[in-house]
Amino acid sequence: MADEQEKQGRGGNRGGERGGKRDKRDNREPRGDRRDREEKEELDERVVDIARVAKVIKGGRRFAFRTVVVVGDNKGRVNIGIGKARGVPDAIRKSTDRAKRHLHKVNLSGTTIPHMVVARYGGAKVLLRPAAPGTGVIAGGGVRAVLEAAGVRDILTKSQGSGNLLNVAMATLTALQMLRSPEELAAMRGKSVESVRPFWERKRSSENEQ
Repeated sequence: MADEQEKQGRGGNRGGERGGKRDKRDNREPRGDRRDREEKEELDERVVDIARVAKVIKGGRRFAFRTVVVVGDNKGRVNIGIGKARGVPDAIRKSTDRAKRHLHKVNLSGTTIPHMVVARYGGAKVLLRPAAPGTGVIAGGGVRAVLEAAGVRDILTKSQGSGNLLNVAMATLTALQMLRSPEELAAMRGKSVESVRPFWERKRSSENEQ
């Protein structure tokens, strides 16, 4: 009897140990969720616009929300996502997921852009001009959100067309995609790389040589 009780006790302990190990494994965070959490911490997400839209169907109107979200890593990569759903949280989630799928690489020059650029999208027209360090982001609305998410810290901008937030944000993204690095500009124009850089960078490089 004593031997049987001892065996049962050992078996119970083993079961308890297995159960304890299983509980610890169950408490672990799934690997995919961990990656998603780390990615969210690294990326800068900004909601630019939330609009109520309606779809006309046979029974009347079906209302939903359209959201525009800007996602960037503050290091030269940015994208815009558009999502539509019956609820605002679902629409934001869709927009964020679509923006994260493919972040566009942007050519920057330090904390500003290499050269002036003008872009259009629909009725929106946006002008971007490089600025010296310490100027800050002189922009508003969707333009500021896209530029800061891309990592631009010094720039002068002007919205010259429609004030639609979606079109303005898309025009800004188009302008950033049109930027060329100083090396590419120099090759296109047949000039030296130093001659196509902003004047404050040329001054800084000449001082370093001296």
